[in-house]
Amino acid sequence: MKIVFMGTPVFSLNCLESLIEAGHDIAAVFTQPDKPSSRGKITMTPIKECALEHDIPVYQPLSLRKGEDAERSLEVLKDIAPDCIVVVAYGQILPREILELPKYGCVNVHASLLPQYRGAAPIQRCIQYGETVSGVTTMYMAEGLDTGDMIKKLAVEITPDMTGSHLHDLLAMTGAKLLVETLEDIENGIADRIPQSGETCYASMITKEELKIDFTQSAKQVYDFIRAMADVPCAYVMMDGKRFKVFRAQISNEETDAEPGTIIDAERFRVACGDGGAVELIEIQPEGGKRMGLNAYLRGKKLEKGAVLNR
Repeated sequence: MKIVFMGTPVFSLNCLESLIEAGHDIAAVFTQPDKPSSRGKITMTPIKECALEHDIPVYQPLSLRKGEDAERSLEVLKDIAPDCIVVVAYGQILPREILELPKYGCVNVHASLLPQYRGAAPIQRCIQYGETVSGVTTMYMAEGLDTGDMIKKLAVEITPDMTGSHLHDLLAMTGAKLLVETLEDIENGIADRIPQSGETCYASMITKEELKIDFTQSAKQVYDFIRAMADVPCAYVMMDGKRFKVFRAQISNEETDAEPGTIIDAERFRVACGDGGAVELIEIQPEGGKRMGLNAYLRGKKLEKGAVLNR
């Protein structure tokens, strides 16, 4: 099958590599434009790096919907005449002209069990809201956001200590496997087309403002939020005017009537939550410092019992 692949971040990489290994003809790759890193060096996307290693032509339009880039991209795609366009976390919305172009349509890999958790951040949101199961869905793309007819699903378990990063890696591998199976079904004319119906929810993009931990929530909610955001973009607390990233925590068995956000145990970084419970912050990164366990931090610093975080 002749395929045009559209993707950008690491999550897309397993899918592209699996398609290459399966022997598909990857005629071109579309990915987001290169961006400068924090040190000013221009950085290629993971998908571009992989494509160049395999001598696959790379296109990086600023937009597929308007302007000269969009017009040129549509002409490129018409010239290629792909059997299928595969889209995995590309980061751009495809116009109708592109959606209707391929023989087998445009196929998307989405990191949730649709119709649940449509949107930009399904991996983090499902952990944040305490889900115990997630998965991957392949679907035919439509003009709505993650609303197209489903083809295949594959569920995975979210274990109680699983972080957003762990689930990301698991779903990337799961999605690659499901994508190869999906394209085989499409080629063989046996692919399902299942309309989405029933209860749904939206996984909104994560903002910087919401990453500060809200200790007025229950201990379970705080714990789920911390592990959902680990290792990136990472939750944080403010202490002594400085930002402390929090990578790992655990729920404490201790009950307390202290104000939410209060350090109730300075030796274990135990913090009061809104339900009378508490969490222990066990892996942190002080502003300007390195990521470390609590014991390593306490060898050089002391916590103040009774101090209130995020003030």
